[in-house]
Amino acid sequence: MSNTVASKTFLQDLGRVAQARQHIAGHLSEMSQAIQQAERAAEQGSGQLGLERDIEDISRASQNLKQGVFRLLVLGDMKRGKSTFLNALIGENLLPSDVNPCTALLTILKYGAKKQVTVHFKNGSSPEQLDFQNFKERYTIAPEEAKEWAAKNQQAFPDVSHAVVEYPLALLEKGVEIVDSPGLNDTEARNELSLGYINNCHAVLFVLRASQPCTMAERRYLENYMKERGLSIFFLINAWDQVKESLIDPDDVEELQAAESKLRKVFQTHLASYCQVEETDLYHERVFEISALKALRKRLKDTDAQLEGTGFPAFMGALNTFLTEERAVSELRQARTIARQARERVADSVDRRIPLLDQDVTELKQLISSVEPEFGQLVGIRDQFQGEIHRLRDRKSRQIADSFRDYVFGLEQTFEEDFLKYQPPSLKILDIFNQDKRSALDAALKQAFQQYVNDKFFAWTLQAEKDLGTAFDDLSKEAIKYGASYQSILDQITEKLTGRPIEPRHTKAVTEEESSPAWAKWAMGLYSLASGNITGVAMLAGGFDFKSVALNIMTVGSIAIVSGAVFGIMLGPISLALLGFGVGVLQAEQARKELVKATKRELVKHLPQVAQEQWQPIYSAVQECFNSYELEVIPRLNDDIQSRQQELDNLVQQKESREIHRDTELKRLNTLKQTVATECRGVETVYEALLAG
Repeated sequence: MSNTVASKTFLQDLGRVAQARQHIAGHLSEMSQAIQQAERAAEQGSGQLGLERDIEDISRASQNLKQGVFRLLVLGDMKRGKSTFLNALIGENLLPSDVNPCTALLTILKYGAKKQVTVHFKNGSSPEQLDFQNFKERYTIAPEEAKEWAAKNQQAFPDVSHAVVEYPLALLEKGVEIVDSPGLNDTEARNELSLGYINNCHAVLFVLRASQPCTMAERRYLENYMKERGLSIFFLINAWDQVKESLIDPDDVEELQAAESKLRKVFQTHLASYCQVEETDLYHERVFEISALKALRKRLKDTDAQLEGTGFPAFMGALNTFLTEERAVSELRQARTIARQARERVADSVDRRIPLLDQDVTELKQLISSVEPEFGQLVGIRDQFQGEIHRLRDRKSRQIADSFRDYVFGLEQTFEEDFLKYQPPSLKILDIFNQDKRSALDAALKQAFQQYVNDKFFAWTLQAEKDLGTAFDDLSKEAIKYGASYQSILDQITEKLTGRPIEPRHTKAVTEEESSPAWAKWAMGLYSLASGNITGVAMLAGGFDFKSVALNIMTVGSIAIVSGAVFGIMLGPISLALLGFGVGVLQAEQARKELVKATKRELVKHLPQVAQEQWQPIYSAVQECFNSYELEVIPRLNDDIQSRQQELDNLVQQKESREIHRDTELKRLNTLKQTVATECRGVETVYEALLAG
């Protein structure tokens, strides 16, 4: 695909993906209905095959595809042109771009046939619907008010969860949702709020400004909250056309080239590390120089404008490739896996049932009795795998909690060097002698200290996430091992019941992971039915996305707890600590150093208490990650064992209660097998067509 894309082409490609989603969702829906109908009919025949979990998974996968969207999270500091960029992207002057810092809420822009805004609340109150004008008047705050809330480290609307803006726009209709977050240079509480949404979005669009290349606030946010998280980030350097306007002689080509070259080097120095994906440098596929205002002006005149000279075609080409080729293929590959899994499960169940139709009740009971040892082995595998989860959970919980304790005590060694860089350049230390200015000084110092605390502990959670990642990688390997043993025993059961040998499942065309039973695929994270929850907590509707779980438990929860505990020790006037040290006779720079020392003395006194009090919450948070995993996987394993036993019990009960018409049952079972296989082929066909473009 070309690395430049026009708006019209972008919409066409998104439409092609949306159509593929709907077609595959339709095949899965037909598959689910066929299984449900066959199971209902089985009540008058040879009994159900125990496919309840398969029906549930297929139906959920179908529903998720029907509702599927590409969710883009827009981040950026105030005055970067985020609203102008979004208006240019959607092709209409929809969002207010003359207000700073725009709305003080996290806002989700999605398709709706009717123009409206719905505000959702945290306290359980019913959502409130507003028109655009009322929404703007009630939930937009002025810069001065924003600063006041920031000084208090509070949110302007603490009871509001988020707002949903619905609008009948082509881009949104093609399955794109845009999450517009409040500015970065805002309260720490709001920055932490934004973190809860990152893993629930497919890509982050980080808006910068050419005239302010990577400010301290932007570098801090990227370094502490986004680095090494495996996120797909597109950096948009807005107002690039203003580089020319800032020159003494805008028509001097050499001067312009020199200025742009210098600016590009600055941005590459700061952004290159965020564009590395599995040791591949994607800088030129992730960083774009744009002019949002110029693009918006063109699109307001012509919605199909090519947007040359605005940087948008290159950006939209990269975004198009990412969404319609990378993300879409990954999403639909999971649907294909679900379809294949259902096809194999149904085929196995039918092939196992048909030979048993000819057995009388006595013979059938003897056969079932003969496989009881094998079912006992399946239970043993479940217990062994559950034991692995518990052992790893207990070891990692203690290890990570201990690492937190060691990390806290290590703050003393680096505090003086670390804290200096958090003090605002405009901080006037000698204001301690002016009673009118002292409160402002204390507020600035407290804000700097809180930034330090948040950044340091987020850095620790990042390492904790890596440790958790390693642990779940280990569990994935164990799932492969136990899954292989489990499948081998299932094959032994089938051979005993049918008297027919089972062909090897693991071939060159079928990997060991693909040949694993469904619960093991779940445990390996090969697919997930989670649709994502944009209002906060990651959903574990299927599969196990440990990153989302870790983000919500370790980051959003623990950082708030730990930061609050540490910050609580600094509630007194920090500047008063300097008054007894003769700071008045010192130079300002020396006074800064004395301030750091005074702050350190105060901090060190409380570190042992923080380390002790927070050890248990951290330990419990890690335990919760593994408990969530166990609650997803082990019930699936139990269901699999029980459904296979119930499948045989159902047949015995039916044979004891009525005469089974063999030909009718053969037709029902073979029809089910063929229908599911046909729908699976339909999924495969759509998937292959999408790959072919």
